[in-house]
Amino acid sequence: MNYLIQEEKKSPQSDYCKSDLTHGRIAGRYYYMVSNIADEVAPFGEWKNLKSIGFVDDFRSEKDGKITCERRYFISSLSNHAEILAEAIRGHWGIENQLNWVLDVQFQEHDSLIRTDNAPENLTVIRQIALNLLTREKTVKTGITN
Repeated sequence: MNYLIQEEKKSPQSDYCKSDLTHGRIAGRYYYMVSNIADEVAPFGEWKNLKSIGFVDDFRSEKDGKITCERRYFISSLSNHAEILAEAIRGHWGIENQLNWVLDVQFQEHDSLIRTDNAPENLTVIRQIALNLLTREKTVKTGITN
């Protein structure tokens, strides 16, 4: 028991829970974070700015009634604040999903029939360069589709 009490003082904990209704499904995320763990995780200072580790459990109810759960782990330079970790994770995936949506819908990347040798990777790079150039273009007020 003393070990657990000492461990709690040594590694403060933080958690945060968020749920919402999207696309007719209930989705929830539980974030958990432990800080002051650098000495245990990287005793020789391999990660200089390491302050915390955490995970998120992502729950989703499917339309058939089945519930799925996915756990992802993170290392962080954030102090012990699970809500800030949640915002950082959601912000990152928002940017990633937006980029993939544009490539999928506007550039029809998934409909491409190019599948041999290095051609798929080369065309992906060309699409990303084109997307970067189009998003920087400010002289014409048309969407990426045009």
